[in-house]
Amino acid sequence: MEANILVVEDDEGLARFIELELVHEGYQVVRADNGRDALRIALEENFALILLDIMLPGLNGLEVMRRLQQEKPTPVILLTARDAVMDKVAGLDAGAVDYITKPFAIEELLARIRVALKLHGNPVIKEVETEQEGLLVWNELTLSEQKHQVCYAGEEIVLTNREFQMLKTLLENQDIVLSRDTLLERVCGFNYIGETNVVDVYVRYLRSKIDEVYGVKMIQTVRGVGYVIKK
Repeated sequence: MEANILVVEDDEGLARFIELELVHEGYQVVRADNGRDALRIALEENFALILLDIMLPGLNGLEVMRRLQQEKPTPVILLTARDAVMDKVAGLDAGAVDYITKPFAIEELLARIRVALKLHGNPVIKEVETEQEGLLVWNELTLSEQKHQVCYAGEEIVLTNREFQMLKTLLENQDIVLSRDTLLERVCGFNYIGETNVVDVYVRYLRSKIDEVYGVKMIQTVRGVGYVIKK
């Protein structure tokens, strides 16, 4: 069965044109012409992909995408007449998988759809299938890579991206002592230029948010070597 796509566009002529082309290519299509209806439909049904205009009545496209992604990881291609670089960056930073400006050739849009579907598949199904594979556990702490979420006894712990990556690296290597250099490379990247004591800073942040709050001793220091989380 071909992928089902939600087309969110308030220009009736353009929306109908896109719908006809997608149906001709074998896709199943649902349409919405305002942000509030789009969000409701996207939450009620599972779509392989959403084509989302930014300038919409009710809720703008970026707000629709922000609210949607709090609930499910449906990939979004933004459609807009705004072609400034900062607009594109804002859309991609907000979570879009691609961005195409109007007017566009339908061949380009179809190509971008094929690429997005190939790279992202059906995220709802994929998340269910891989959720357990992406779950790291220590004591009552869980780290979900798919949800980018850390919880202790069911209570969510808010971490920055680097704190998350530091904790993830340590949890993936339980009982293995990781040096500061190793942690620095995995968390900050091979090209990072700076002192290794930045690792100590992030470990201190993690301890303040986990060890001190929940009365545990999760991250242990191995003097002269680095850090470890023991099973």
